[in-house]
Amino acid sequence: MKIVKNLMFVAFAALVSVSAMADGGKKGAAPVSLKVDTKASTFNWLGKKVTGEHNGTIGIQSGSLVLNAGKLQGGEFVIDMKSIKCLDLTDAGYNAKLVGHLSSPDFFDVTNYPTAALKIKKVTAKGGSNYDVNADLTINGVTNAISFPAVVTVEGKGATATAKFEVDRTKFGSKFGSKTFFESIGDKMIYDNFQVDVKIVAAK
Repeated sequence: MKIVKNLMFVAFAALVSVSAMADGGKKGAAPVSLKVDTKASTFNWLGKKVTGEHNGTIGIQSGSLVLNAGKLQGGEFVIDMKSIKCLDLTDAGYNAKLVGHLSSPDFFDVTNYPTAALKIKKVTAKGGSNYDVNADLTINGVTNAISFPAVVTVEGKGATATAKFEVDRTKFGSKFGSKTFFESIGDKMIYDNFQVDVKIVAAK
């Protein structure tokens, strides 16, 4: 009888151990890093001034999204500031003039700072595919914390993340045309915030 009890105890202990390992495998799965598809991903910008607005794109140079158990956990991205384009000006001369100005030290100084970067520091799940993201954004060699909502959809071996948010350029040293610093600038004023609309496509 004692032998039977011992055998039953061993069997029960083994069952509990296997079950715990199975649960731990689900909860403690290793994070998975997905490489950003730079051709399928997009980075759109919109800047406004008193007399109008301009919009365009910037290329994503590289990056990764980190998932854990199918949920966003982190990520980091490098933006190619040398690739700034304006999409709304059809006159080649005016277009080149604007892009040249945006690339100058008045705005993004791409000669000295050819890349910008965003690194996710904290992610808060909000239900479904929705997240609140806290990240460090580096432009012109200056790093500031930002936060924004994001939607991340996981399908198969890949994921798509979208986000829209505003960036205060003056916090990164771009003060040209800012009424915050030049009160009497009048109708030459350029708004401090520019809008960003990003789509990240990533896969193993």
